[in-house]
Amino acid sequence: MRFTIYGDGGSRGNPGPAGSGAIIRNEAGETVATVSEFLGVATNNVAEYTAVLRALEKLAVMLESKASEAEVRVCMDSMLVVKQMTGEWKLKHPGLKPLAQRVGELVRLFKSVSFEHVYRDFNKDADRLAHEAMDRGR
Repeated sequence: MRFTIYGDGGSRGNPGPAGSGAIIRNEAGETVATVSEFLGVATNNVAEYTAVLRALEKLAVMLESKASEAEVRVCMDSMLVVKQMTGEWKLKHPGLKPLAQRVGELVRLFKSVSFEHVYRDFNKDADRLAHEAMDRGR
């Protein structure tokens, strides 16, 4: 079984009121779950990592013991998260390390997880969910 996660995060100000959003789709392209969370005051990078983190957590809970059979593709317009999670860029910021470590723990629950950079035009639904979360926090 295969799933694609589209994740995005943002903040109004950096740091500022932040939100994360993600959509989980099955291999038929159907949306099986969404995540939209207001994060309080945070940086854009924290919001981006949180989007992936919450989506992987939600998918793991949904699949329960079958998570180890799932192949997951994470698509984001955040070059930072994608490059850091694939090991192409070093993770230096101490505030992001715990988030990246938790994402790494969740990745191990699945058969495979890949990270792919996509342009913003392909990530509009996740962007909308992140902005809805920020709007709820006003």
